[in-house]
Amino acid sequence: MPYPTTSDEPCAPVPVTVAQGASLAFDFPGLHVGVAEYAEGPTGCTVFYFPERATGVADVRGGLHATIYMDYLPHQEDVIDAICFAGGSLYGLEAATGVSAELLARRGMSPVMAKVAGAVCYDFHGRDNRVYPDKALGQVALRAAQPGRFPLGAHGAGRNTGCGGGAWFAGLQHETAGQGAAFRQIGPTKIGVFSVVNALGAIVDRSGRVVRGHLDPNSGQRHHYGEILDGHKRVPAPEPPEGNTTLTVVVINQKARHLGQLARQIHTSMARAIQPFHTEADGDILYLVTTNEVANEELNAVSLGVIASEVAWDAVLCSYDQSAAS
Repeated sequence: MPYPTTSDEPCAPVPVTVAQGASLAFDFPGLHVGVAEYAEGPTGCTVFYFPERATGVADVRGGLHATIYMDYLPHQEDVIDAICFAGGSLYGLEAATGVSAELLARRGMSPVMAKVAGAVCYDFHGRDNRVYPDKALGQVALRAAQPGRFPLGAHGAGRNTGCGGGAWFAGLQHETAGQGAAFRQIGPTKIGVFSVVNALGAIVDRSGRVVRGHLDPNSGQRHHYGEILDGHKRVPAPEPPEGNTTLTVVVINQKARHLGQLARQIHTSMARAIQPFHTEADGDILYLVTTNEVANEELNAVSLGVIASEVAWDAVLCSYDQSAAS
């Protein structure tokens, strides 16, 4: 049953799983992706399901993260059945329990523990309700999971997210973002990166140009945070707004050692794409998961990290409507 509604929310929200618009097609049978949303929020969740289980770690950055089932992942590798990203801030952690319950039911109430990691972002900006991704929405998202397709933009956990709001004191505006993804295959090695962008910082392309966030509504220009501070040296910047988080999943099929170090390498590289990144007002988390299906002696750990870092940059750049960037 959906959670009880308040007096200003008279109707129970209705789950929606059909995502219209752009999507990424990718070839990774060991990964299924499902999205579910409440338009009444708007809010949503995105589930990454590994039918044959996988091995994962987590790299946690920034000062405002919120997670479920993270006792071991930041410190050592562990088995992963699914990962659930959700809006709704702390309330959205409930969606991950729905994924766990659905897996338990699928397995005939088997005592084998379903290991579902979850992380959330704050998506209450610009709305006056508290509709959040609950247990029912997590169940629906897993039921909708399928291989080979990832909806881009304002879908799933990225249904109501944005970036570049940290320069509001200078009159610059944040802009909507969403969830992005990219995929690459090198020989037998498959690399998929999926990111929900809800960042304090702005998105930067490979030429160094700010393409999303820190928008001057008068000129239509976007600016780097450093430029903004240089122009306001005599005006101390106030405390940054809270409610910022970028959530990322990197999925590979290659057997690899030292997953924790590889995760740190990739997560650190994302500071090229989002500036500033990993601030005290962000709750950035990256999960690195391998399905352990292939060996590739021609692609060592360092090279794998370099390639995955480029794929991660592509994923961030796919998180917003390209036609809206000037």
